[in-house]
Amino acid sequence: MFRSAVHRSRLVVLALLLLLPVTAAVAFETRAGAAFVIDQQTGTVLMAKNADEPLPPASMSKLMTLYMAFEAIRDGRLSTEERLPVSQKAMSYGGSTMFLDTTDRVRVIDLLRGIIVLSGNDACAVIAEALSPDGTEAGFARLMTRRARQLGMTNSTFVNSNGWPAPGQRMSMRDLALLANRLIVDFPEFYPMFAETTFEFDGRAPQNTQNRNPLLRLNIGADGLKTGHTQEAGYGLVGSAVQDGRRVIFAISGMETAKDRAEISEQIVNWAFRQFSESTLARQGERVADAEVWMGKQPRVGLVPAEDVTVLLPVLAQNKVKAEVVYNGPVQAPVEKGQELAQLILMPEELPEIRIPLVAENAVPEGGFAVRMRTATSVLMKQFGRTPVGAL
Repeated sequence: MFRSAVHRSRLVVLALLLLLPVTAAVAFETRAGAAFVIDQQTGTVLMAKNADEPLPPASMSKLMTLYMAFEAIRDGRLSTEERLPVSQKAMSYGGSTMFLDTTDRVRVIDLLRGIIVLSGNDACAVIAEALSPDGTEAGFARLMTRRARQLGMTNSTFVNSNGWPAPGQRMSMRDLALLANRLIVDFPEFYPMFAETTFEFDGRAPQNTQNRNPLLRLNIGADGLKTGHTQEAGYGLVGSAVQDGRRVIFAISGMETAKDRAEISEQIVNWAFRQFSESTLARQGERVADAEVWMGKQPRVGLVPAEDVTVLLPVLAQNKVKAEVVYNGPVQAPVEKGQELAQLILMPEELPEIRIPLVAENAVPEGGFAVRMRTATSVLMKQFGRTPVGAL
């Protein structure tokens, strides 16, 4: 990388960004044992606390069972109106259940709502056995682990379908947030179920009809996804909320009480929306810097973003965002219009750096004979000027 190219580009970009009212926020301290918070549209990580530590996920691991059930419906391997049998193993689960028994044959759509709204351990086992390659919940759990790896969830391992306490059942908060985002993006037709506050299945379980998500009734834009609690895991929540078109996704774990979970979840949502805002730093095709071109018909080419540069940035402190443009230069001609040549690097305080590709504003063909001769002469003159006396 040519230092002169980086330095010149940096001066141009900083002159642009210093005109913007962009400032940095104070880091948010949470009592959660582990937490991960992300802005969905920009992918900006707002908080990461023990985010990659594999932890017992309790019922939050049901989200993986739901994801795989939705995939099976989409692929035609399962239908929402299909009725599935209940095994003795499924019926034997305690904790939160739909109170299913072996005489039942339950519609898939009811099982899905039973998992989402009622956190039914038995409903998860019914789905798992139906989709398992060997008909067992353990076989389905192995499939869950394999699929999780394919989705990029590197700190997740499953031994059952519902998060029932068991050695080896582990997920990280980052993995849970990634999974929540995939559920929202991949299955918009099913996602509204996560906002349902009540589900009365067959009138048989009046004591278990309410969604445990404490955010759904607060009118703060929350629309999902799943709570969890065991003695080992503490209280946890994978949540999401939308305000003014912005969606925040988070996963937290390790709270001591349900009250703590509710308070901390609401604090995180309010903080994420109040302390950060989207800023458009440059428009598509707007020149933010230029790069030197080697052997080109023109000596320089403009560097522009291929699309609007809209990023999420903090809004409370006083420091401006630092930025620079870096590229390997001079760029070899010919250059095609739209060819990626450089990166715009934004460095807001308290947040990870943001890298945005920059492309050529226009094409630069190779120069003709005169350009090549001028370049060759310039190189020879520079080389001659650096040759020590007596070296010839």
